[in-house]
Amino acid sequence: MGIDQRSHTPVYVQLADLLRNQIEAGELPSGAPLPSESRLSQEYGIGRAAVRRAISVLRTEGLVTTSRGQLTQVRPRPQQRLVEVTPGSTISARMPNSNERRQMGMDEGVPILEVRSPGGAVHTFPGDEVQLACP
Repeated sequence: MGIDQRSHTPVYVQLADLLRNQIEAGELPSGAPLPSESRLSQEYGIGRAAVRRAISVLRTEGLVTTSRGQLTQVRPRPQQRLVEVTPGSTISARMPNSNERRQMGMDEGVPILEVRSPGGAVHTFPGDEVQLACP
């Protein structure tokens, strides 16, 4: 499947969909580098700005990581830990601000889970690293 230049769907969305499908199908496994911007641009016949925008979409979704001067890589799935939640607790999800993301060592696109116990204490967890269980 390729990019349909005549489609009403923007080319960057089409490329993001193609790459997402490759990641989900395991064709681009965890830790694998994505092809370079110039290679993707040539391969799909689209501009580098569209390639950058597609990669930005995937980074926002938490599927890839980028570092200055390095290739974009498929984001490894972190090991999950089980956290028991006290009965009567409430759980909410939200996106972290930049300070929280830095403090918790989180990638872009990963939500925070806030667990508020009946006593009012609030605990925050990176959403991709925990499984919450109610006893």
